[in-house]
Amino acid sequence: MGSATEEKWIKHYSSGHEILLVGEGDFSFAACLARAFGNASNMVATSLDSAETLRIKHPTAAQNLLLLEDKGCTIIHQVDASSMSEHHLLSQRIFDRIVFNFPHAGFIMSEHTSYQISLHRDVVGGFLKNAYEMVKATGEVHITHKTTYPFSEWKIVQLAEEVGLELVEKVKFYLYQYPGYENKRGDGHRSNGSFPVGESSTFKFAK
Repeated sequence: MGSATEEKWIKHYSSGHEILLVGEGDFSFAACLARAFGNASNMVATSLDSAETLRIKHPTAAQNLLLLEDKGCTIIHQVDASSMSEHHLLSQRIFDRIVFNFPHAGFIMSEHTSYQISLHRDVVGGFLKNAYEMVKATGEVHITHKTTYPFSEWKIVQLAEEVGLELVEKVKFYLYQYPGYENKRGDGHRSNGSFPVGESSTFKFAK
């Protein structure tokens, strides 16, 4: 096999996978995968923000988007994880891996309040319901998520089971394993700031 078609991996992701990335902040995770693969034509990277809002919230995004465009990634803005299966550019697509890193409903109240937790659960539940429609029979849906309280109260495994997805594996997440990836707050006056990932894991779900 020639080097041009050689399969390349970074952690759970392969250049041979059709990958959908949801809720990208400054697109640094997508850029990390693209650098690892040497190509991004197998990837669709999406953000909830519009291109204009993204420029304001994440000044660091511009360089990542240039890299992704150069490597053939499909970039789509204003994609809501809770309705993405109906998006006109995604409704006919199915994927091997659908990835949502550190889903978050925005900073409305304290993370410990039941109301804020319910908002987060709504975001994750909506994403999982849509991801179920968009993942291949042999594919996986990945959520990287903090595992300590109050984040454990989101009960994402239960949310997945409610839409017909089962937990396949739960793997400790370490930021250093994704060179160049900077997790972003994504909301508020420090939207481009990062936050400590602390105890986090990647939850892998499948049909």
